Amino acid sequence: MSLFRAKIHRATVTHADVDYEGSVTIAGDLMDAAGIYEYEQVHIWNVTRGTRLVTYALRGDAGSGVICVNGAAAHLAQPGDKVILATFADVDPAEARDWKPTVVLVDDANAIVSADHAEVAGPKRCAGAAN
Repeated sequence: MSLFRAKIHRATVTHADVDYEGSVTIAGDLMDAAGIYEYEQVHIWNVTRGTRLVTYALRGDAGSGVICVNGAAAHLAQPGDKVILATFADVDPAEARDWKPTVVLVDDANAIVSADHAEVAGPKRCAGAAN
């Protein structure tokens, strides 16, 4: 089964380059914190625009804060947009019960705030939320 593996939550897009061949360039320290590999498939969920796309990761300079959406995907994200960068993994069902994804929280400059944040259900006012 495919489970959510890791995400960089609410990163800020720093560049968008429609003329590049494709992919998303992610600052190396963010990739390391999330455990994202270069050329790994990455989902980009644009919080600002409500768009979603799938591409692959390229490693940017560590500490640069770069999040550059490249190629045709640059039509779906622009500098200043807030995005979630997520990866998934195929997991044996026996591992699923104890599965814990990695959640990296960043500030507006894409500096790491927390790399061990636990994913939690939405507010209790949401229908069906656990107590």
